[in-house]
Amino acid sequence: MADKPGDGTTDKPGDGMNKAVATAAAFGAATITRKVLGMGWKRVTGKEPPTDPQDPQYGLVEALGWAIAIGAVMGVARVLAFRAAAGAIRRGSSKAESS
Repeated sequence: MADKPGDGTTDKPGDGMNKAVATAAAFGAATITRKVLGMGWKRVTGKEPPTDPQDPQYGLVEALGWAIAIGAVMGVARVLAFRAAAGAIRRGSSKAESS
């Protein structure tokens, strides 16, 4: 599939750095989100979150609850992290161009 102008996939100078920053932001957001969600899970259920939802020691409802919660929250965190990183990169590049 060919890259289209404006779709964010064209190779321009600095794109590699932009992707690296966005990836680092997403990784950081995922780490923080997992910790916060785990603390919330423990506070609500009184138990540690399932480390392996396929483990039979966890009930089906508990395993599904954790999988749904972590999937939804991680998806939101990833989108927010990428958008925040992209906004910071845009602001940084427009300040550099105006200087």
